[in-house]
This record gives sequence, C-alpha cells and structure tokens, in this order.
Amino acid sequence: MKYIHISDLHLGKRVNEYPMLEDQEYILKKIIHIIDEEKPDGVFIAGDIYDKSVPPAEAVQLFDDFLVRLAGRGLQVFVISGNHDSPERIAFGSRLMDRSGIHLSPVYDGNIRPVVMEDAYGEINVYMLPFVKPAHVRRFFEEEEINTYTDAMRVAVAQMNIDRSTRNILVTHQFVTGAQRADSEEISVGGTDNVDVTAFEAFDYVALGHIHRPQSCGRETVRYCGTPLKYSFSEAGDCKSVTIVELLEKGNVLVRTAQLIPRRDMREIRGSYEEITRKSFYENTTYQEDYIHITLTDEEDIPHALGKLRAVYPNLMKLDYDNRRTRESREISGAEDVENKSPLRLFADFYELQNNQPMSDAQKTYVEELIEKIWEVEQ
Repeated sequence: MKYIHISDLHLGKRVNEYPMLEDQEYILKKIIHIIDEEKPDGVFIAGDIYDKSVPPAEAVQLFDDFLVRLAGRGLQVFVISGNHDSPERIAFGSRLMDRSGIHLSPVYDGNIRPVVMEDAYGEINVYMLPFVKPAHVRRFFEEEEINTYTDAMRVAVAQMNIDRSTRNILVTHQFVTGAQRADSEEISVGGTDNVDVTAFEAFDYVALGHIHRPQSCGRETVRYCGTPLKYSFSEAGDCKSVTIVELLEKGNVLVRTAQLIPRRDMREIRGSYEEITRKSFYENTTYQEDYIHITLTDEEDIPHALGKLRAVYPNLMKLDYDNRRTRESREISGAEDVENKSPLRLFADFYELQNNQPMSDAQKTYVEELIEKIWEVEQ
C-alpha cells in the first residue's frame, strides 16, 4: 500500500505581509502532479490545513478544489486538524465525505476508530488523531493521570485498543521531542508541548504534522513531511518535499521523498548597496522573481533603501543591516554630567551610543547648523 504524506499547508498565510495564496495554489498543483506519477492508494494531510482557525474564503475554496481533485482520482484521503485549525470546521460534513473517500477527523471525543484498508498483505488500520492538549484528553479520562502532552498521547493511544499483529498507521499533529523547528512555527515556552517518541511504538508509520522541516524522529517511520512551501527565511536553505510511504508486509516500510519546486523560492542576499544593485549581479540570477531578504553591510543607512531595492527586487520581503551599529548593543547611562556639555556634544554622544560609531564631520556641521536655527526661532 502506497501513501503520500503532506501537512502544514497553512492556506491563506501571509509571510512578511505578502499573501501566499498564489504560491500555495501552484504548489498544490505540483503535489497533484506527483500523485499522478506515483499513483498512491491514499493521502495523509496531517493538520494545519489553514493558517487561521477562521480562514479566508479564498483559502477554503482552494482546499475544496484540492479535495475534489483527490476524490476524483479515487484516493482515500485522511485529513486531521492541527493547532492552527478549528477542529469543528475541519470536521464539518465528515460523515458525508466518508463516502467519497475523504476522511475528516472528528472533534476529539476519546473514541478513535480506524479506517481499514486492505492489500495483498492484509489489513492496514489508519487512525486519525487531531491536535490535542492534555486538557482535551483529560476531559474524557478523568481517572487517568494526564499532566503532560506525552501523558495525553499515551492515554489517547491506549484507548485505541490497537492490534499490534496488523499494520497500523497514525496521522497526528504534535511536537515530538528532539524535532528541529523553524522560525515560522508556534513555539511553546519551555517545550511544554513535547511528546516522547515512545508513545508511538504501536504504529508501523506515524504521519506527523506541526514541524516545518522534513525529518524523522527516533526512527525512520515516525516522520514529519514538512511544509510544501518555505514560510520563513530560516528555511531558505531547506529542500521542500512530499513524503512517499510504502507499507509491504508487517515490519517492512519504505520511506522516500519527492522534491517540490516552488513558483518563487526564498533567498537571502548580503552585501553593500552598490554590490547588490550592480546590473551584472542581479541580471545573472533568478533573484528578481524570488522572495528576498537583503542584509546591507553599509556603515551608513541608505536613504529610502527599501523602495530603491524593490525597483530591482520586486519581491523584497525583508531588509536589515549588519554593521558596527547593529552588531553592538550599548546602554545609555543617565549618571554622566550633562550640564557642562554643549547641545552639539550631547547629541554627538547620543548618536555614538545609538550607532556604535562617531558622527562624521559633515554630520556634525549639519547638526550644528540645525541647532543654531532652532535657537534663533526660540529667541
């Protein structure tokens, strides 16, 4: 039995105020193309379908179109809600959609029944567990001691009464201890949302969502597929993909990936303003189409730099500086004697503290003239 594992679509997301819906529509078509090439039996969508619990109408329409395409190919599709989703909205119409092979996780009620599939090696039980917190599980099992996310996961799994002699799959959305995060994810203080990988021992494959980088946790068959798109510049060097899982006889699971090429990539450029606006530099790259983070190394701020750079890099998302001013963090002390210092000297001291470098002669002359004009008006 072959499955495609995807998650964390975050439909409707904006990155640095840029809407990503066109990019998301493009990448979903690429996923459909991979599905047509691989011809899987099922698709796992492991949570965070939307970026917000109340998604924009365009995001809902895009996901609806994606599900229709999957259903039209006769696939069994398993969709769960993540921490960004509304479980009630994801669950809407689930009993009707079951008939089309689209299985939507219901709101957690303590009773999870598997969807049973069958191939030449026997039955495969697919369990869908949406994102849950300890309080969600404790509500239905008050007699159990549930204080941590690991406790909640162990109790939820124990109630499934899993037959370990058959092949079992879990689709869930949690943070497994040790997984490498990216800047685009929500982070709980102190790692309180950690789930120990041993909670998943009963499963032949665990299709995880929540972490944006593709990776396995503890063993190859407990896996995050990652996001289909890059959602922060901390992921600029990552390679996005879908995970392809093949279950043969019990104990024999094959895992591989298929790369996803986005419509626009995320890239980081570093250098002086003169260097990165040189025609010979940007004409020989694809940077003009990609989403860009530029770090300027000029010691002086470039006036109206963002607007000027967007004339060359129209999808410039982020601009910052790396120079002496930004590398050091200095505090202004109020203990110094200021009564005997001239206004020019006070301003020069303040400038140096803020910028980690003294004023130039031209700047001093300008400030001195400005101070004289202010005094003339006040007199």
